[in-house]
Amino acid sequence: MANIAMIIAGGTGARMQQDIPKQFLTVHEKPVIVYTLEAFERHPDIDSIAVVCLEGWETVLRAYAKQFDITKLDLIVPGGPTGQASIRNGAFALEQRFAPDDLVLIHDAIRPMVSEEIISDCISVARRYGSAVTVIPCAEAMLGTEDGEISTGVTPRENLKRTQTPQAFPLGTLCRVHREALARGIENSVATCTLFIEMGRQVHFSKGSEKNIKLTTLEDIDIFKALLLAKRSEWLKDR
Repeated sequence: MANIAMIIAGGTGARMQQDIPKQFLTVHEKPVIVYTLEAFERHPDIDSIAVVCLEGWETVLRAYAKQFDITKLDLIVPGGPTGQASIRNGAFALEQRFAPDDLVLIHDAIRPMVSEEIISDCISVARRYGSAVTVIPCAEAMLGTEDGEISTGVTPRENLKRTQTPQAFPLGTLCRVHREALARGIENSVATCTLFIEMGRQVHFSKGSEKNIKLTTLEDIDIFKALLLAKRSEWLKDR
């Protein structure tokens, strides 16, 4: 059974307010999406990579894949108007090439610090239980609010998990859930894990990391740069 990384790179990055989509921004002479692709390229258990790409950036993506030797990139699929639509496009395209039991790891292109350990645990949990959502504990106090200004309610943090990607499911199950969602008029779920829960299915947890950050704001880019420097320092010490 194959393990396929499906990288979601269909967003425009409006919140970062840059002319270039954030997944294509260059950090230390390398585009963000390339860091992400390299993580799955290096992983020994990933057999194939598909990218759901923002329209108009497909040629740029192919050029980067060639430049940085991303040999596992087998498929580029057009993105959709929403994240759910983009993932659905990718899943239905993969359905034409792979078997229902093959595992799809859905991952944000703008999570470039995903580690080999995170990918491995996601695969292991999904193979064992039929689903895997990368999560980390919630360390902060969590307050509920109706108006965004005041709170009178507390949600116990031990009952909460912060979700990340990858999120892994068998291809056949993923496509079936997306078809059921279309039939029920559910078209803009926040993430694959929320879609599964909205469709009455349970999901299992795999281990994430605080370092597995999502690059949403310019401050996140600063954190990413710091993490890269820290990683380089660790390598120097090992030498």
